[in-house]
Amino acid sequence: MSNQTFGGIRSLSGLEEQLGYTFRDRTLLETAVTHSSYANEKHGEILCYERLEFLGDSILGFVTAEFLYRHEPPIPEGRMTRLRSELVCEQSLYTVALSLNLSSYMRLGRGEENSGGRQRKSVLADMVEAIIAALYLDAGMERAKAFIMEHLLSHAEIGEAHHTLDAKTELQELVQQDGEVSIRYEEVSESGPDHNKTFTFRVVINGIPAGEGSGRSKKEAEQAAAAKALEELKA
Repeated sequence: MSNQTFGGIRSLSGLEEQLGYTFRDRTLLETAVTHSSYANEKHGEILCYERLEFLGDSILGFVTAEFLYRHEPPIPEGRMTRLRSELVCEQSLYTVALSLNLSSYMRLGRGEENSGGRQRKSVLADMVEAIIAALYLDAGMERAKAFIMEHLLSHAEIGEAHHTLDAKTELQELVQQDGEVSIRYEEVSESGPDHNKTFTFRVVINGIPAGEGSGRSKKEAEQAAAAKALEELKA
């Protein structure tokens, strides 16, 4: 394999540098970033990421569930379920893909390439899960867990996850105790490069601004705005 390119794109050495890990079995990483359209063009000579993604999804779910179970203070079971969905959602995984510049390393068939597959959110999110599985198979659970912790579970707001990640639901329930209430979320600003954007949103209750918050995705920013509104309402 060339030191410069991989399947006509950037060398996987760059991705390994991003991951902070050098694979003993490089074919695992190759498979993790190979789309079925590319594998089909090679007439089955190589594998695509889909089986790895299946395994990675299970590993991610387990690690996240354990993280939430061990969280202090303890989180109720129902809230744990909602938090796990938030933490491992497509948007969260897509944000990780952007931070790794993963689109630069994907191997795609011509048709998928021409239809915008290199920027397809669902594919990039699935490939992050495939990378988790590749790390697990090459180095074991602790290495896969370290990746998940670094990229998905160790953001500053996780320390208050049981308060903030489901803040929109909590806010909705709180304000509707007095009857029907209008709640909407407005984008205030967007800044930063494509791979590391910051969004700021405002929550408006019955036409009155109630709180603003920022995050690496629109969903995170909305949750942060809702958390701020909750702080103000409970003060």
